[in-house]
Amino acid sequence: MTMFRILCGTQVLCALLLAPRAISAQAAQSLRTAAIAERELPRAPRLPRTAFLENRTLVAAELSPAGDAVAYLREQKDSRALWLLPAGGGEARMLVGSTQAEQIMWSRDGRWLFVRAPRVLTIVGIDGGTGVRVPLGGNERRRVIKLDPSQPAAVLLGERVAAGKGERWRVVRMDAHGKRTVLREDAHWIHDVAFDAQGRVVALTRFEGAFDALYRVRGDGSIREALRLQPMQRLNLLAVRADGSLLMTGNAGGGIDGKFRGVLRLDTNNTLQTLHQDPRGEADLDEVVVDPRTQEPLAASYRSTIAATYGIGDAQATVSAITKKFPGRDIALQAGNGPSAHWLVSERAATLRDARWYLYDPRTGNLRRILDDSGITAGSPPETALARKLAIAYTTSDGTRVHGFVLLPPGVDAARAPLIAHVHGGPANHFRAGYDGTAQFLANRGYVVFQSNFRGSTGHGLGYTFAPNGDYGNGRVQQDIVEGVRWLLAQGIGDKDWVGIVGHSFGGYSTLLGLTFQSELFKVGVAGSPPADLGWAMRWLLEAGDQGDLPDRSLKHTLAALSLDGTDAATFARLHAQSPLVNAAKMHRPILIMAGGADRTVAIREVLNYAATVKAAGRPLSLLVEPGGGHSPSDPVPREAYLFGMEALLQAHLGGAKPEAPGQRLRAYLRENLRLTGPEFREFARQ
Repeated sequence: MTMFRILCGTQVLCALLLAPRAISAQAAQSLRTAAIAERELPRAPRLPRTAFLENRTLVAAELSPAGDAVAYLREQKDSRALWLLPAGGGEARMLVGSTQAEQIMWSRDGRWLFVRAPRVLTIVGIDGGTGVRVPLGGNERRRVIKLDPSQPAAVLLGERVAAGKGERWRVVRMDAHGKRTVLREDAHWIHDVAFDAQGRVVALTRFEGAFDALYRVRGDGSIREALRLQPMQRLNLLAVRADGSLLMTGNAGGGIDGKFRGVLRLDTNNTLQTLHQDPRGEADLDEVVVDPRTQEPLAASYRSTIAATYGIGDAQATVSAITKKFPGRDIALQAGNGPSAHWLVSERAATLRDARWYLYDPRTGNLRRILDDSGITAGSPPETALARKLAIAYTTSDGTRVHGFVLLPPGVDAARAPLIAHVHGGPANHFRAGYDGTAQFLANRGYVVFQSNFRGSTGHGLGYTFAPNGDYGNGRVQQDIVEGVRWLLAQGIGDKDWVGIVGHSFGGYSTLLGLTFQSELFKVGVAGSPPADLGWAMRWLLEAGDQGDLPDRSLKHTLAALSLDGTDAATFARLHAQSPLVNAAKMHRPILIMAGGADRTVAIREVLNYAATVKAAGRPLSLLVEPGGGHSPSDPVPREAYLFGMEALLQAHLGGAKPEAPGQRLRAYLRENLRLTGPEFREFARQ
C-alpha cells in the first residue's frame, strides 16, 4: 500500500489508498479532522482584492546548462528586465533593460539566451550583447518549437511557406548569429522533432488532419509511421538514445481506459515502455526535468491531486534529498549538467502566491535562498492569511471515484461557513494542487471553497476525460459537482442553507445549470463568459470562433470524440434541450454574469441573448460587459471588477463582511459597463 500525507495546520493527516468506498470513509474522517484543526487557528486578516490578482514580479527563471548562473525576467513598471545571477555568489547584473519577454531558453553551450516575447524572439549574449531579433507570428505563422538539443547554440522554428494556393510547413534551425538551415519542409504541420548524435532529424510528430502521428525519419528523408495517436493523446519528444529508441512524454499507445500521461520509451520495434508514471495511479504527468546535455529524464512531477516529484534513474537520490527539505510542498526542479552542478529549486504551495527560489548544491546538500529581495517579494500575501488546500476524493452515486480539492479558511467553523462550488473551465481542464487566486480570495472572505475535477476533466488519465460520454448537459458531469457538494455537507463541511456556485467559461455554464436545475441547493451564482446553450456554442466555435479546424489540430475531431460536436444534429438537440437558455423560466436565483465584448471563444451575442431572456422573465440578474474584452479579463481594472462583482453578490446573499469600497477607477468602470443591475449593484446603475 502507498501512503500520502496532507499537511493541515500543525497536523499531518494520513490516508491509505484502499478500495474506493474505504477511501471515502477515511477521507471523510481526515477532512473532519482537518476542519477542526483549521477552526482552531487565528482568523486570517482580510486582505485587499488586489492581493489576489497574481501580479508576480518574477516572470521566469532558468538555470544555465552548467548550473553556474540563473537568468530571470523581472517586472518593472510597464515592462520587464532580463537579469543574470551567478550561482556561486555575487551580485546580479542586468542584461536587457526593457522587454516584453515571457520565456527564457539557454543555449547548450551556456553563452546565449533565447528570449521569447509574444511577437519576437531575441538572442542575447551573456556578455550583455544583443544579437539577432526574429519576428514571430505574421503571415509565416513563425513560432518557436524548442531549443535545438543537438547544437551548441541554436533554436528550432516552425514556419508557414506559401505554395501556390496552398501552404507547406518548415522546421528551421537558427543559430545564435541568425544563420538559418531548413531541416524539413512538409505538407503537414510538424509539432516536434528529435535528433541523432549528428544533429540529423530521425523522428517527428505531425498533424494528419484528423489525428497526430509519430514518424521515424530515414536517412533519405522518407518517413515511416511508428505511432498513430487518438484524440486527446499527445507526445513530446525528449531524446534519441544510442540504440535508436526514442524518449518522450505523453499518453500514447493502446486504448484510452486508464491511460495516464507519463515518461515513455519507444524501442526500435516501436514497442512502448513506460519509464515513469504516477506511483499512486491518480494523476497525469505535469512536468519532466531533463539533463541539459543528454535530454535524459531526471525527475517527474504530478500535480492533479497531491503534488509530488520523483527522481528517475541515477537522479533518484538527489531528488529525494531535495524533496525531504520541503515536506508537504510542491517543488519544481531544473538540473545543471553533471553530478556536482547546482540544481534550481522552486518551492510552491497553495498558500504561496509567489514561488520561492533556491540553489541546491549536491556536493554539500546545502540550499541557498535566491531572488528574495523586497522588490520581488513585496505584495505577496502572508501564508497565514491563506487557506490550506486539501486533495479529496469522493464516491458518486454510480460508484465512480471523483477527485477534487477543498479550501478551508483558517479560524472559521467550516460547519457554519457558506460553501462555494468553484467550477473550472474547459471542460477539458483541471484544478491543480497549487495557488489559485480566485479560490484564495473567496476563502479569505470566509467561504469554504470546493473544486471538483469532475469526470471529463484532464489530469487523471484519458479514461477519466472521456468518461462522461458527452453527458455535459444537466447530466453526469453536473451531478459529479452536485454530489461532491452534498458529500461535503454530509461531512459537516459547509452550511446547507448557504451554498453558491461560481465559474468561468464551462464553469460559467455549470453555474447556469446549477441555478436552473439545482436551485434548491445553489442559492446564488457568478458566471464568467458562460455559454448558455452548449450545443449552439460548440457549433459557433467550429464555424466562427478562433478554435475551429487549424493547421495543427482539429477541434471538430476532438469534440466528436468527446461527443460534444455541435454540428452533429443529435448532439446539438441533446445539449440544446438541456441548456440553461431553453430552461430559463426555471431560473429564479440571483446571478451576476460577466463577459468580454470581443470574446472569440464564447460569442457575446449568446451571453446577451440569455441575459435578455432571463431579464424578460423578471428574474434577478446583473450583467457586466468589458468593451473589447476577450474570453477572460486581463487588464488590472477589469480583473479587480471581476473579484468585486463576485464578492458583492455573494456577500449580499450568503453573508459576510461588506466588500471594501471600490476606488475611483473601479467605480467609473462599473458605472460604464454594468449593462444590467440587480439590487446588489444599484448604486452603480447609469443615471
